[in-house]
Amino acid sequence: MEVAQVLHMKGGMGKTSYAKNSLLQLKVISLTKPIAEEAMTDLYCNKFPTSIAIADLGCSSGPNTLFTVSELIKLVEKLCRSLNQQSPEYKVFLSDLPGNDFNTVFKSLGSFKKNLGNEIMGGFGPCYFNGVPGSFYGRVFPSKSLHFVHSSYSLQWLSQVPEGIENNKANIYIDKASPPNVLRAYYEQFQKDFSLFLKCRAEEIVYEGRMVLTFLGRRSEDPSSKEGCYIWKLLAIALNDMVLEGLIEEEQLDSFNVPMYTPSPSEVKLEVIKEGSFTINHLQTSEVSWNAYDNELSLSEAFSDGGYNVASCIRAVAEPLLVSHFNEGIIDEVFRRYQEIVADRMSKEKTEYINVTVSLTKKI
Repeated sequence: MEVAQVLHMKGGMGKTSYAKNSLLQLKVISLTKPIAEEAMTDLYCNKFPTSIAIADLGCSSGPNTLFTVSELIKLVEKLCRSLNQQSPEYKVFLSDLPGNDFNTVFKSLGSFKKNLGNEIMGGFGPCYFNGVPGSFYGRVFPSKSLHFVHSSYSLQWLSQVPEGIENNKANIYIDKASPPNVLRAYYEQFQKDFSLFLKCRAEEIVYEGRMVLTFLGRRSEDPSSKEGCYIWKLLAIALNDMVLEGLIEEEQLDSFNVPMYTPSPSEVKLEVIKEGSFTINHLQTSEVSWNAYDNELSLSEAFSDGGYNVASCIRAVAEPLLVSHFNEGIIDEVFRRYQEIVADRMSKEKTEYINVTVSLTKKI
């Protein structure tokens, strides 16, 4: 599997698109917003730059894509007014893998600028947008060109499926039943990828530039704990059931593994320290319910719709990967079964995603 070619959220504005099923990701961005705002406040008040270059890595498409950028611009404009400073110009870089639906993003820029102008009394500085396709596990921007880098729910994705995990049969990710070499291979791939990410960003970010990263992660030091694996284990159950019924070939399932790793805070911290280019300002965990609508529905509605909401969210994320390995014909049936399995588990236990957020400052 060439991850850079097939990994992307489901594009467009259809019923099963990422744009229509990304409330969970918006909640995570909102939850970690104070950390990003503190980082931008420190950056601006220490330097009063006349131009600010902001990069959002893993921007995807849909309503979330410009949310962080919008909030950061509003914050800077508020600081400008309180400190009697001229508005800076903004250079915004929206980056994702080549398969991302950049067209939907570009079509939304006109309304974004208009709405932002209505929200900021007195207007805001000139704002220039750039779409930057490419893998962030390599250089993406010119040297010392960025002031602020943001990434949410992207860095748990690996550059490739780890090598040497052919014996991870009947699983599609790390599981309690996975052999020890599988856990080790996933962790080593995360170490390699995240270290490379830090090295590349260190070359692209200015001195004392800031970076705020949020991973889908875990609190436990056990990589096979439910915190990071359960959502994929339930998908594996649906796929295995289809194997038993002859709807999927067993060899197909055995050769499919999800290219991601949900790190613990200590694993993130270790790689930052080892790479050496950044100072850690904050490192914390938070949690959000699997069902993004939990606080917006009545208790009965949340239970009845929870399986559908979670399955729709995971489908918007995982469908391109599944289609590339299996075929498009199985997708509806896989997620019909998955929805039932998820709804059953949610009715019996508390289900949460764990987020790991780190705020960094570039050293000299």
